[in-house]
Amino acid sequence: MCIALMALVAFALPARSQIVDTALFREDYTRFTVLDQAESEPERRALRALLNESDLRTKDVLAEEFLSAFPASPLLAAVYDIAAKAAIDLGELDRGIARAEASLRILPENPLLLVALADARAAKQQFDQAVTNAREALRQLDRFDKPSQLSASAWTALDPQLRGSCHLILGRAALTQSFQETGSAKARQVANAIEQLTRSRSLDRANPQAAYLLGIAHGLARQRAKSESNLADAYRLGGPLRARARQELEKSHRERPADARGSFEDFVDEIPSAQIQVEPAKRDELSRQAASYAGSDSCRDCHSAIFDSWKQTGMARMFREFEPANVLGNFESRSEFKTEDGVTVGRVGTLGDRPYMEFRDDRGQWQRHLVDYTIGSKWQQAYATRLPDGRIQVFPVQYNLLQGRWLNFWRVIDPPGTERSRLGEFHQMSRATNYQLNCASCHTSQLSTSKARHPTDFVQLESGVNCEMCHGPSADHVAAARAGQPLGQASKGKPFRLASLDADEHVTLCGRCHMQSNLFDLGLRGEVNFTGLSGAFFPPYKGRPINEFSQKAFHRDGRFRETTFIGESFVRSACFRIGGAHCGSCHDPHPANPGANPKSLKFLDEPDRMCLQCHREYAAKGAGHTKHAPKSPGSRCTSCHMPKIMHALMFEASTHRIDDIPDAEATIRFGQDKSPNACLLCHDDRDPSWAQRHLASWPDSDD
Repeated sequence: MCIALMALVAFALPARSQIVDTALFREDYTRFTVLDQAESEPERRALRALLNESDLRTKDVLAEEFLSAFPASPLLAAVYDIAAKAAIDLGELDRGIARAEASLRILPENPLLLVALADARAAKQQFDQAVTNAREALRQLDRFDKPSQLSASAWTALDPQLRGSCHLILGRAALTQSFQETGSAKARQVANAIEQLTRSRSLDRANPQAAYLLGIAHGLARQRAKSESNLADAYRLGGPLRARARQELEKSHRERPADARGSFEDFVDEIPSAQIQVEPAKRDELSRQAASYAGSDSCRDCHSAIFDSWKQTGMARMFREFEPANVLGNFESRSEFKTEDGVTVGRVGTLGDRPYMEFRDDRGQWQRHLVDYTIGSKWQQAYATRLPDGRIQVFPVQYNLLQGRWLNFWRVIDPPGTERSRLGEFHQMSRATNYQLNCASCHTSQLSTSKARHPTDFVQLESGVNCEMCHGPSADHVAAARAGQPLGQASKGKPFRLASLDADEHVTLCGRCHMQSNLFDLGLRGEVNFTGLSGAFFPPYKGRPINEFSQKAFHRDGRFRETTFIGESFVRSACFRIGGAHCGSCHDPHPANPGANPKSLKFLDEPDRMCLQCHREYAAKGAGHTKHAPKSPGSRCTSCHMPKIMHALMFEASTHRIDDIPDAEATIRFGQDKSPNACLLCHDDRDPSWAQRHLASWPDSDD
């Protein structure tokens, strides 16, 4: 990557960071300053000085000073990022690579840094690692939206350069490998190089390196005209490779008959610029046809057992109109709620069989709001009231079923002082507590709205997560079944079988609600959480960059702390990235006994089986691998590889990152409370140094 592009890539921290547990629309703005999340004023001053510095060498020094002074800062990933790019731009590649690796250990979802790292490794001839980084950068560029501090026009210019650089690295690696091969293997590498370098040139026509290498690759393929065109482009673009492009062109010039040779410059002038053609992606024509939805009740007659199971799951109960049997909170308690300074501003009560909440208004008068809806049913329940104009407002106080108490849950998970967590302001009925804007996209099915997204514009087909949110539009299938037609010949509305999905598609489907970073874009008819089409009925979401969320969402070592990021946690795992595992590998969305299986586990009574279905070689190793008694908690796969370190609804849930052996070094650096170590969750009388000593000998077992 050129120095100019590297400077563009070296972006600063986002100005603001996003709260969690709310729907994100692309037009929404983030809410809290990242600088405010620094732990001390000296740290804040050091970070501000680093961000404001423009001189490259000084920035490099300031970054290293910050890392030395604040080794456990919550902002290490960003500072390592800045240090890495500064070192790379200064030509200190080894240090730059080391700093980039340190940043990516904390924040792997950083395509801009991955591009810089891939480029540095390519410059060091570390092609295998460069290819891995380049491919991961392309995956992350596809997955995430632009950084919020860049304008749309700036990102439109930068994104193709980043992608072009990735394809350049992939092409350069294939071309280098071709020189080590012979015969058909060599031809395959050359063809791969041509494909990647062509993509690079199509994205960034001004990159002379891609032009030069593509010229060489076409030459190896004996495609002389294409070779000369790309080499001539490289010569005209200038830069360090201009002399080498001239040398190659001079060979062609000398091969011309003497009487037709002319001057070299005339020869180059006669060569046309390369025509770069990339094969367009194939389109799924079926997916352009409009869909028709039948609703969940239409599934009951033919799929009664599955329907009855689904009806008892948390998905079906995500959002329900008030019925006395649905209310799980203790409204009879007459509990009162206070502000942080001790002023009573809210309370619960009942009016006959109808529960309500009351909050004081600006004059100190009590305003009563009936419970019109319940939200959730398993571990915690929230409540909402419907205003006369149709707005649905979620009360800021929820009832935790595990602890049997009321709590301001938003105050627990938000940075200090968010609008929605301030109980004394609920009476204002702001957008921050509005159900339609913040919750409906994951708690209701087939949701649509207007372009303006006024709360009263939202319309849903059904409350909760219905059958067709996962299986797609089914009206044609239902009509065929009721007409006695062969279902295999049913028209385009045939329900989706999740078993037909690959891992990426499966996680995208579930990730509509289980990935906090998803950005919602309205469809052609205002669709929010579906496309309205019969083929790809769930949209391919872009995500808000991970570093733009509140630091409360993360452990200090970068692992996700909040279960709203359960999907993002899982896609970091090798099980997903390499093994092709997906949500359905371990979870059954409509289990046989949902009441006894609230997590919808596929093998409730055999938890290790979820891992051993792929890792069969460990089944017979037992204590030789786990170093714990076979029936003890420490011998369960999840105890070490999926420790309970994610904050759910006032309880700790298993991380889905599926780690390797626990990282004691991170715990020594940050502390058990900020980098929880799986060993110390059980051995709470020990310290991180003890864990480090014991884990150091772990690979010596017979596995």
